[in-house]
This record gives sequence, structure tokens and C-alpha cells, in this order.
Amino acid sequence: MLKITNRTTLPFSKIELSAVRSQGAGGQNVNKVATAIHLRFDIHASSLSPLYKERLLNLGDSRITKNGIIIIKAQQHRTQEQNKEDALERLQSLIKSVTVTPPRRKPTKPSRRAKQKRLDSKTKRGQIKTLRGNLKA
Repeated sequence: MLKITNRTTLPFSKIELSAVRSQGAGGQNVNKVATAIHLRFDIHASSLSPLYKERLLNLGDSRITKNGIIIIKAQQHRTQEQNKEDALERLQSLIKSVTVTPPRRKPTKPSRRAKQKRLDSKTKRGQIKTLRGNLKA
């Protein structure tokens, strides 16, 4: 089970992990050993709450396809196990980011002093500019 929050967990059976060959330079071993991990997670088929599913689908993340599948490729590390852990951590942090509700913004107005200060600075700046124009040789 992958723990997201205290109440939310994901069974590993819903997460599809497959080993593939890593890209880039790597010497003799890179062509023989599949160390990179492709993680696929179907949002629609998961046991997440409908609210989390909706938030995930509304995210503008490039790792989420139009069909609602999260695809993560982990290939930073040299071993398959480390890449597997990295992919699971990235999935966990992606889902965790959706569980936090942002605080509501309270609309505020600038104080009378702040308004007066802004107008004074505008007047002062205007005076400086008019003084520049009057200097003719």
C-alpha cells in the first residue's frame, strides 16, 4: 500500500510498473539492463475519492494523459529498485499536492494612509518631471 495521507492509501495492484531501458549514455551496461521504470496509474479506476480524482484531472500536468492516466518515467538512478522508489515517490507527491485545499483569499482594501502615500508619491514624481521641462538654456 502506498500511503498518501493518513486516510488515503493506494494498493500497489492499481499501480502498473514496468522496467524499460534507460535513455542516454551509460556504457556497456545500458543496452543490456532495463533499469528505468515506467509507472502507469489510472485515475478513473483508482480508489481515490471523487474530489481528488476531479482535482487530478483538472491539473495542467503533462504527465496526465487525456484518458486520465498518470505516466511517470524514472531513470535517474543506476538501479531498478532506486528508480522504482523514485517513481512511487513522485506519484505520491503528485497526489498529495491535490489533497491540500488552498486557503480562501480574503479580499482586503488598502488603508487610507496607503492611498494617501501612493497619491503623494505620484504628485512628487509629476513635480520632478515638470521641473525637468522648464530648464532651457
